[in-house]
Amino acid sequence: MALSTLDWSFVIGFFIISLGIGIWTAKWGNKDASDYFTAGGKMPWWLLGVSMVATTFSTDTPNLVTDIVRQNGVSGNWAWWAFLLTGMLTVFIYARLWKKSGVVTDVEFYELRYSGKIARFLRGFRAIYLGLLFNVMIMATVSLAAIKIGGVLLGLSPLQTVVIAGTVTVIYSSLGGLKGVLITDFVQFFLSIGGAIIAAVVSLQHPKVGGLSNLLKHENVVDKLDLFPSFSNPEIFITLLLIPLLVQWWSVWYPGAEPGGGGYIAQRMFAAKNEDHSIKAVLFFNAAHYALRPWPWIIVALCSLVVFPDLESFRTAFPNAGSIINHDMGYPAMLTFIPSGLLGLVVTSLIAAYMSTISTHLNWGASYIVNDFYKRFAKPDATQKEMLNVGRIITVLLMVLTMIFALLLDNALGAFQILLQIGAGTGLIFILRWFWWRINAASEMAAMIISFLVAIYFGVFHKMMGFEPLASWMELVIGVGITTVGWIIVAYTSQPTSMEVMISFINKVSPGGPGWTKIINKAKADGLQLSEPSGPWKVPIGILCMIAGTIGIYAFLMGTGLFIYGRYLNAIILMGVTVVSIVVLKRFWSRLS
Repeated sequence: MALSTLDWSFVIGFFIISLGIGIWTAKWGNKDASDYFTAGGKMPWWLLGVSMVATTFSTDTPNLVTDIVRQNGVSGNWAWWAFLLTGMLTVFIYARLWKKSGVVTDVEFYELRYSGKIARFLRGFRAIYLGLLFNVMIMATVSLAAIKIGGVLLGLSPLQTVVIAGTVTVIYSSLGGLKGVLITDFVQFFLSIGGAIIAAVVSLQHPKVGGLSNLLKHENVVDKLDLFPSFSNPEIFITLLLIPLLVQWWSVWYPGAEPGGGGYIAQRMFAAKNEDHSIKAVLFFNAAHYALRPWPWIIVALCSLVVFPDLESFRTAFPNAGSIINHDMGYPAMLTFIPSGLLGLVVTSLIAAYMSTISTHLNWGASYIVNDFYKRFAKPDATQKEMLNVGRIITVLLMVLTMIFALLLDNALGAFQILLQIGAGTGLIFILRWFWWRINAASEMAAMIISFLVAIYFGVFHKMMGFEPLASWMELVIGVGITTVGWIIVAYTSQPTSMEVMISFINKVSPGGPGWTKIINKAKADGLQLSEPSGPWKVPIGILCMIAGTIGIYAFLMGTGLFIYGRYLNAIILMGVTVVSIVVLKRFWSRLS
């Protein structure tokens, strides 16, 4: 498609604004590496919360949702809706703990919590594993979506798309640091939401769709509308709902939904003014991410089933698309019907979504490599200015690697499932390590290695050995089981964290709970200094807050869907549940504070 002059003015204007923010923050806001990676730890909750939402609204997110809806229906979204449980656990239990830890990155946590050479090794290894390898894979899946959108909307080749998009993003990201990312994310959030709404409205007006009422009655759509998978098909019910809600949310490490917090979510918490702002930021993020954003994407996905009912219809409409044809192409394909003027706004919103995600991952990955590898191991005497310059160099290198890897992928959902499998079984250890003294660096290392090996086995060797392929949920459960048993065995058989480090951790973070009773009693018997926590242990009331908040957000999400479906009575009932949940949450929260 050819963008008009008006369309291009929106795109170019956004580039100028983003570049201006990057230059401004580079000149006035990034005095040292701490400013570059944590924005000085002085940011308000609303800016941090909006930034988290903008970051998780990447170019691959609507593509992923479209892929899910086209293949598994609306209920297939429970594959990621289930992660709300993780997010709410982070809000009411871990946000406070992370902020009190005082670390620059969540990888630095390893030497705060564990002791010995293995703790140092784990910090350095995980900095490279997450900051480089895992992070590049995440950014490549985002860039894959940009490739499909660039190919469909602008007729660009995959190489042209990654070079143009990557170059613009890395210039802006390397200049601005986290403060520049946060400020630009604020603009990108509203652009992204607006673009998604425009896409949904235009899709509904397509002649083949004929409006919302006709869409909901179309033969290609009626069997995709259920909010929950049918009990009559156990295989689908287990895969789409049971496993995500019972196993996946607590057992799987996935960026943006890490059990116990972590990654760029933790980075935003470190940047908060105080614990209160940290909690509010993560709460706003989860409410907006799960309750406000999904339905415009879902509507476009359903419309795509009418206009492009199968993959062959994509090949007919886009004969030059080649190997990138897949169900996740439904979203960019529907964008081709947006008229001039509005098209520029939507393209700009997608560019904003891409830049917000990539810039966050570049800064986050660079923070690991600089703070937890370069400064910690390669050059301990590095100055803040030197770390700032190295951070910018690493940012550029990460983007180059992302461009290369993006050209090797062909499917966003496939990449999503690979990432889930790699992290299968590691989540529980991230939840418990704050509250159980037995967990040590060796058990974390074991969990990471075992989960990776299990993922490699299922991804490569299971088929090579001639075994029948297993369902993805079976691979996930097996991976979680093997990994969990493995790290628990290692926790009980390896050398525990030193008493000195555990006491220091307790004094600084005050995690509380029965999992530390043995250590606290021993410390008192040995006459060691301990900071006694004031008041009762806050985790039980935090769990009650988590339950109330989760019910409220799910009720709002489902209620919105029922309003769209025209089932008004049930929708009103669910909205009432949301109101009750808010009232209950406020009462619990006052006790938590």
